[in-house]
Amino acid sequence: MDFRPDPNLAEFRQQVRDFLREHMPADMPRRAHGMRSPRDTLMQWQRVLNTHGWGAPYWAAEHGGTGWTVAQRLAFDEECALAGTPSQDAFAQKLVGPVLNHFGTPGQKDEHVGAILRGERLWCQGFSEPGSGSDLASLRTQAVRDGDHYVINGQKIWTSYGHQADWIFLLVRTGNGEKKQAGITFILVDMKTPGITVRPIISIDGCHHLNETFFDNVRVPVENLIGEEGGGWKITKFLLNNEHATTADLPTLRRLQRQLRAFAAAPAAGGTLGEQPQFALRLARYEAELEAIAVMVQRVAAMEQAGDHSPAAHALGSMLKIRGTELQQQMGQFAVESMGDYGPVSYPSSHDGHAGEPLPMQDVMQDIATEAFFRRATTIYGGTSEIQRGIIAKTKFRL
Repeated sequence: MDFRPDPNLAEFRQQVRDFLREHMPADMPRRAHGMRSPRDTLMQWQRVLNTHGWGAPYWAAEHGGTGWTVAQRLAFDEECALAGTPSQDAFAQKLVGPVLNHFGTPGQKDEHVGAILRGERLWCQGFSEPGSGSDLASLRTQAVRDGDHYVINGQKIWTSYGHQADWIFLLVRTGNGEKKQAGITFILVDMKTPGITVRPIISIDGCHHLNETFFDNVRVPVENLIGEEGGGWKITKFLLNNEHATTADLPTLRRLQRQLRAFAAAPAAGGTLGEQPQFALRLARYEAELEAIAVMVQRVAAMEQAGDHSPAAHALGSMLKIRGTELQQQMGQFAVESMGDYGPVSYPSSHDGHAGEPLPMQDVMQDIATEAFFRRATTIYGGTSEIQRGIIAKTKFRL
C-alpha cells in the first residue's frame, strides 16, 4: 500500500469545496449532525447535484454516475460532512441504485434510475422482520404468484424512513427449500399500493425515523421482480458487500472529532477543558484510534478500487464496521459526559422547527444527547457486531 499523499486527490478535494461553496443555496438548512435531512431538503439538494452532473457520486459513469474512484467518493463524503450539506438518499444511492444498474432490466432502469437522479423518488429497505433481523435468511414474508402479480403478506420492522419513502425494495419468500437462503426473492414495491400500512416506532433519541411495515394482500406486478424468482440471496449479498470502505463512516468520526476539539476550549476549573489531564488523555486515545481506522479505510478503499472481492476484503470491511461504530458510540458518549450537567439535556432538535428563545447552552449542545442516543444503534444496523465477528471468524485462515 502506498501511503504517500495523492496530489490529485488534494486537487479533487478543492474542486469539491469550490463546488459546494458555489452551488449550495445559502438558505438551504445545514445538517447539524449525522441524521438524514428532511425529505424536502434532501430532494432539493439531490436536484442541485444532478443539475451539475453530480447526482450519483457512487455510480460508474456508464450508469449516469460521476465515475469517481473510491478515494474520491470518500473525499466527497468528508467534504460534504464538513460543509454541513444535506444528505442524499443512501438507500437509493448506495443500495438499490447499484442493484438496478447491475441486475435491472432496461424497463426497470427507465422507470427508476432517472427518478433517483432527479430527486423525485425516495426509497426504503424491507429486509428485517420480527425474529429475522440478524438471521436474515429466516424471513417469513410471503409472496405468492397470481397470474401477472405477486400477492405479498407479512411484516417488516425497523423500516428506516418508510413513512417518507415512495418505494421499498423488499425481500420476500417465494419458495421453501432445505437451505434457508433458497426461495428468497428481491422485489420492488410502490409504497402507495393498497394493503401497505406503516406504523411509527419512536426510538430512544426521541425521533421518528423507524417504522414497522405491514403487507396485507399487496398485489405487485411481476415485472417489479429483480433478477430471477428465488435468486434474491445473490442480489442481497451484492447489495450488502457494496462499498466496504464506507462501513466505518469516517465523515461522522471526523465530525465527532471536531466537536470534541471544540469542547476542549470550554472553560473548566482553573483553565479549559482541554487542559484537564483526563479529558486530554481520552481525546488523544480516541484520535489515535480514529487515525488507525482512517489508514484501514485507505487500505480497504485500495482493495475495492482494484476489484478485490476476496474473503479478506469482506473481513476487513467487517473489521471496519466494528471498530468504526464502536468508536462512534464512545466519542458520542464522551461528548455528553464532557459537558457535565448540560450534556444529557434533551434540547429541541434542529429538525423540529420549534421557534422561541434558545435554552442555555443550546447553541453549543444542540443534538449532542440526541446523537449519542442514536449512535447506540450503530453496532446493530447494517449488520450487528456479532454478525461481523462471525464473518471475520470464517475468513481468519485466509487473511
